Amino acid sequence: MRVSRSDPFATRYDVPVAGGALHVARAGPPAADSEGAVLAVHGVTAAHTAWRAVARELTGEAPICLLAPDLRGRGHSAQLPGPYGMAAHVADLLAVLDHAGVGRAVVVGHSMGGYVVARLAAEHPDRVAAVVLLDGGVPLPLPADEDPDIVLERVVGPAVARMQITFASREEYIDRWRRHPAFADAWNRDVELYAGYDVMGEPGAMRCVVSEDAVRTDSADLLDTDAARSALDRLRAPVHLLRAPRGFLNEEDKPFISSDALQAFADRHPDVHTDDVAGVNHYTLMLGEGPGPSRVAGAIRSALRDGQTVPQRA
Repeated sequence: MRVSRSDPFATRYDVPVAGGALHVARAGPPAADSEGAVLAVHGVTAAHTAWRAVARELTGEAPICLLAPDLRGRGHSAQLPGPYGMAAHVADLLAVLDHAGVGRAVVVGHSMGGYVVARLAAEHPDRVAAVVLLDGGVPLPLPADEDPDIVLERVVGPAVARMQITFASREEYIDRWRRHPAFADAWNRDVELYAGYDVMGEPGAMRCVVSEDAVRTDSADLLDTDAARSALDRLRAPVHLLRAPRGFLNEEDKPFISSDALQAFADRHPDVHTDDVAGVNHYTLMLGEGPGPSRVAGAIRSALRDGQTVPQRA
């Protein structure tokens, strides 16, 4: 039997921000008509389409308002200029909440998005009811004897290389993702739409629209261990962390958050609830076939219960 993969994002609109407009997708009712508001922030080269499966799971059972922007430099916000970096994203996300009339929300961040929402929650605690980190947000220890620029190039190099390749068609670009080891057993319509969302251009010269400058600037902020630790130390809202035990290429021994980094995080923040989601990798934690999207939706529901969201600002 074929499972329906209906689009949960029935509403899309633009929010005025510095330099132009940020594209936002909404699943569920408007904030004022909802039982709680969720702000979902994607990873460094992703877009709001990464949240399709989670949004469907979450809003299908209750009138939850889920707001999922395309971050500055990505997707339909790719035209927005710099400056990029965590501070710029925090300002943009505040604009998204204000535009939707949301006083306090549960904030959820995947990968780089985890660092963004941690910074948002640390700097604007009055706007955040609870935090859900999805394979991100945890300080990544850097080798003391390595040049930070070399480490940065190793982190962003594969993503930048992918963005520089041109393709004959959208289908060719999607096929490249179809062969990605992360989706070997998880490919479905959600992944296909996620893969094809950010490729644009003329046939024969199509390419990913993600800004290379945005990826480099944001990744440099992500590797700032002191900034990440400071943000997490200042959080006052409840925090839940879900980790993928497998890596970007579905490797068993290369998770994005190492066991040592996870233990150091747990030791420093004993009140944070941490969970490994068995059998998922960095991507399938929230996308594709498997237990990931359901587990993420469950964590968000728990966060909505733990933190009091205020859909409509006074």
